[in-house]
Amino acid sequence: MQPGFPDPTQQRRRFLTQAGTLALAPCAAALGWTSLMQQAQAMTQPTPILDCHQHLWDLARFRLPWIAAGSVLDRSYLPADYAQAIAGTGIVRAIYMEVDVDPTQRQEEADWVQTLCRQGQGPTVAAVVAGRPAEPGFSQYVTPFRDSRYVKGVRQVLHGAGTPRGYCLQEAFVRGVRLLGTLGLSFDLCMRPQELEDAVTLAQQCPDTQLILDHCGNADPKAFLRPGDPRVQNVRPEHEADAWRRQIDRLAACPNVLCKLSGIVARVPKPWSAEDLAPIVRHCLEAFGPTRVVFGSDWPVCLLGASLAEWVFALRQILADRPAEVQQQVLHDNAVRYYRLGA
Repeated sequence: MQPGFPDPTQQRRRFLTQAGTLALAPCAAALGWTSLMQQAQAMTQPTPILDCHQHLWDLARFRLPWIAAGSVLDRSYLPADYAQAIAGTGIVRAIYMEVDVDPTQRQEEADWVQTLCRQGQGPTVAAVVAGRPAEPGFSQYVTPFRDSRYVKGVRQVLHGAGTPRGYCLQEAFVRGVRLLGTLGLSFDLCMRPQELEDAVTLAQQCPDTQLILDHCGNADPKAFLRPGDPRVQNVRPEHEADAWRRQIDRLAACPNVLCKLSGIVARVPKPWSAEDLAPIVRHCLEAFGPTRVVFGSDWPVCLLGASLAEWVFALRQILADRPAEVQQQVLHDNAVRYYRLGA
């Protein structure tokens, strides 16, 4: 193909798409099936995705004590790397998720990602920053974010070895999470699946704060595999499947809780398929409904189990039997609404 000339393959694909849509138009108009037109377009144009859980880190700038030396995560993951990872996935925008930097660098991380959003040179348009609701000085730290166009919420990882069960229910922590609600900021729940009961109590005590459950409550895909599956011989799942379902149902009954489809692919035993993740995704969808679920890549942490593209493809497979409008809500529109991103 000569420079400056249209790609003939792309021209043919565009022609076939337009021809197929035009062929369906008289039938759709005559029968009043507007959804038929939408489905025809969906077959040729994948639903756009808003990634609500994008990680980035520059190890020359930030210290991340939790990264295991020599692991796939033990390197910098920069905006250019993310742009390469999302190629062909349909991801059009992303919300940065804090990366549990050294506590002395929280403000620096928040400033850095706001600058990244402000520059507008990539898909990152907003951020959830690190914060510790129970710590003295939390109000002074978090209140300025009320005026930020880019900071949408705060997260503290609660599943670390140094964080005991019940930590998020202490009076100071609850007070800090309530403050986030008054500032118009959300709080991300990232906790052990055995402790989701604490999340239920926190949600009930902070009804005016939007809580977002990360990683489907850190569900363990191994808990949903058939007994005797050779991939999990001599490996005990972190929780029972039914216990997780009960707690998800209880959380879904709290109207201020949103569920994020993320994280689970990093823990699925290999080799894996979309059906290994489907029980978790489908239960979250049934419990929370299509208007209270969003997508998160958890890149690059997802690389512990699969590439970002493989995770997106698997999720699209799981959602394929849902109406096009539901797929649009889950993969894009819900996030636009909850994170107040505009068109």
